[in-house]
Amino acid sequence: MQFKDQEVWFVTGAQLLYGGDAVVTVNAHSEEMVKGLNDAGLLPVKVVYKGTANSSPEVEKIFKEANTDEKCIGVITWMHTFSPAKMWIRGLQNFRKPLMHLHTQFNKEIPWNEIDMDFMNLNQSAHGDREFGHITSRLRMPRKVLVGYWKDEETLRKIASWMRVCAGWADAQGMLIIRFGDNMNNVAVTDGDKVEAEIRLGYHVDNAPIATLVPYVEAVTDDEIDALVSEYAQIYDFADDCRKGAEKHQFVRDAAAQEIGLRRFLQDKGAKAFTTSFNELEGMKQLMGFASQRLMAEGYGFGAEGDWKTAALVRTMWVMGQGLPGGQSFLEDYTLNFDGENSTILQSHMLEINPDITGTKPRIEVHFLGIGDARTCARLVFQAHEGKGVAATIVDMGNRFRMIVNEVEVVKPQALPKLPVACALWKPMPNLEVGAGAWILAGGTHHTSFSFSVTTEMLEDYAEIAGIELVTIDKDTTINNFKFELKVNEVYYLLNKALQ
Repeated sequence: MQFKDQEVWFVTGAQLLYGGDAVVTVNAHSEEMVKGLNDAGLLPVKVVYKGTANSSPEVEKIFKEANTDEKCIGVITWMHTFSPAKMWIRGLQNFRKPLMHLHTQFNKEIPWNEIDMDFMNLNQSAHGDREFGHITSRLRMPRKVLVGYWKDEETLRKIASWMRVCAGWADAQGMLIIRFGDNMNNVAVTDGDKVEAEIRLGYHVDNAPIATLVPYVEAVTDDEIDALVSEYAQIYDFADDCRKGAEKHQFVRDAAAQEIGLRRFLQDKGAKAFTTSFNELEGMKQLMGFASQRLMAEGYGFGAEGDWKTAALVRTMWVMGQGLPGGQSFLEDYTLNFDGENSTILQSHMLEINPDITGTKPRIEVHFLGIGDARTCARLVFQAHEGKGVAATIVDMGNRFRMIVNEVEVVKPQALPKLPVACALWKPMPNLEVGAGAWILAGGTHHTSFSFSVTTEMLEDYAEIAGIELVTIDKDTTINNFKFELKVNEVYYLLNKALQ
């Protein structure tokens, strides 16, 4: 995924009531604004000006083209003058991509000494944007409403964040998720309605027996393994028993073969995400934990134990976070540390944590993994760096998908000399009692997609585009208010389904 190959279109709303000169001015202002947005250097995606729409046919033509243009991942609209809302109906009714309504103005301040009626008639964003806002509300259109001056850094930052969400949404449409093995051990929360997920979220989940991957791994040559292990030596530390010539070095080589084979398999299939199962490893020498860590760092989504929804969200959050510091990863709630207001949750998994979330040099170690058929496995061991982040999940509630977002603070754990896996220790906001309690009340998974770089606002925008329920757990959450929100949401979705 490269942001440079994508576009967000900018469409200005006006009408011909004020004469040809006004149209020329509106167009000139719009061109200057789009140039300014691109030249600011803060937006990850190029803004392309698609002209001023003065009639219903013009609007319909622009939005039809936006729907079919592969480069276009979203549209920003702005009403320079009064733009009659009826002319937007036909174009918006069939529009299927993310929409931002930018409520701004060409001039930042009112020219108090020079303002006259000509200026008033031309610069009517305060008027026109309300008319446009009415019709999008009447059409029940999901959209991002952003109010702010177009040159201000905060406005630009919010446009940039929304663009990243648009890129994530575009990437999710038709996302192929390879599932090695089925859902494990009668677990409910990691499963869900795959048909509805494809309709609503764009995910396509395909099963692949592990036997179809084995030939790819077996075809990897010794020279290819040598080259990759040499790469490992440049970027990771090795435990003494894992070095070349040591007793466990062969496990590292086997992991390298898995990485190469798995990458080729996913490339051949055109997949962007995958899941594994430690109960289905026939023909494999170890669980693909090390390979999963490495491929997550490249941008592949991952979910353990058949968790395809988390695998997809890990991929989407990687797309949204490209180029931003911090990193993101698959994680799992493992064990609790009760310490009053400083109570925390240790996040880990058997093996598969993305090394992008650490600020230190990971260490390759090899240990026996006494669960399922996993056997002795190589893995990268490290601790996540400190900082604020978000943990998110998507769950199937039967009549809709629900996204749950919990803001968290990753803190430094004490030494863990006997824990041979990567981990993160975090405090859920506002504290463990409320944060964990609200997550459980919402039906949240034990797996999460975690990010230091993606924000709550970005996930809110994503849920809005997808048309799915969102509940957020942050510093202001209380259990009573959260329970009330869940009850209100339940009524809303039951009524919405009944009215369809």
